[in-house]
Amino acid sequence: MSGPEHDREHPHAHQHGHGHGHQDDHGDGLWAKLKHALVPHAHDSNEAIQSAQEASREGIRAAWIGLAGMMITALLQVVIVWASGSIALLADTLHNLGHAATTIPLVIAFKIGQRAASKRYPYGYRRAEDLVGLLVSLVIAASAGLIIWESVDALVDPRPLTNLGWVFAAGIVGAAGNEIVAIYRIRAGRRIGSAALVAEGQHARVDGFTSIAVVLGVVGVWLGFARADAIVGLFIAVAILGILVSSLRITIRRLMDGVDDGVIDQMTHTARTAEGVTDVETLRARWSGHRLVADAEITVEPNLSVAEAHTIAETVEHRLLLETPHLQEVNVHVHPAGVTHPLTSSPA
Repeated sequence: MSGPEHDREHPHAHQHGHGHGHQDDHGDGLWAKLKHALVPHAHDSNEAIQSAQEASREGIRAAWIGLAGMMITALLQVVIVWASGSIALLADTLHNLGHAATTIPLVIAFKIGQRAASKRYPYGYRRAEDLVGLLVSLVIAASAGLIIWESVDALVDPRPLTNLGWVFAAGIVGAAGNEIVAIYRIRAGRRIGSAALVAEGQHARVDGFTSIAVVLGVVGVWLGFARADAIVGLFIAVAILGILVSSLRITIRRLMDGVDDGVIDQMTHTARTAEGVTDVETLRARWSGHRLVADAEITVEPNLSVAEAHTIAETVEHRLLLETPHLQEVNVHVHPAGVTHPLTSSPA
């Protein structure tokens, strides 16, 4: 139904993207400026970056900085693999290079997500970010398969290792470098609401664990167990498969319009406790890339004017935007309490 009759039955349907102004106080000096440039930051009470543009810029910056850190680590490891012949270090290095390669599609997805909605894609392009998550999973699976192949081959035909001290040092450096990248990406991903960026950070953390496994393999060889290096390579592959399952779970949940437990309950409570709301009939939300979009149907007293219902709807909208991390826009539909709505009620 549309036109005046629809307006009388449904006094208000309100949609609004929202951004919060803020003032920065990051201190003076070179260190303060460097920290401001590199460390993710937010300015509201829930520490979530609410502006879609700011979130995309933050995601792109985190991706590039993480890529630089991983490439430096991986290139150093390539040299040591060539000098030592370590299968465990080769496994770790291949995984790091594969991980670094997935950063480029992630940056492209963030860029695509900034494009304005079109008639063909009326909800915008932010879902490209979740599609990249599937690509990341394929790369993880391929690297795990290659590592298993190399490790089994080394178990059947052990290869002598050289320069074990360098391999040991490379493992330590790899663990430290990947953990720094992991902390940075996870923090940035959580602040902007990007599952893909958080998964990339978790992936980097597992890279750090696999580097520690390389160190343990070297220690095993030092103690006289020649196949320790290859066995550690297999453990690395198992760890990678674990991350593959975790990454797929997150990505598929987003693609299936799933949200975290408690999100809908919290949003419903926020809407229901707004002044003038008698009840919340339905409330739905889904992720679009690293932003949440939602629809809410609320009821108000039937004797209210259109202007009064509009004010209540705006109150609900602004409370939801303020109190729900990463919520970009919400449609609030208002119905008079006690009135049947044939277009939205369930069939008998």
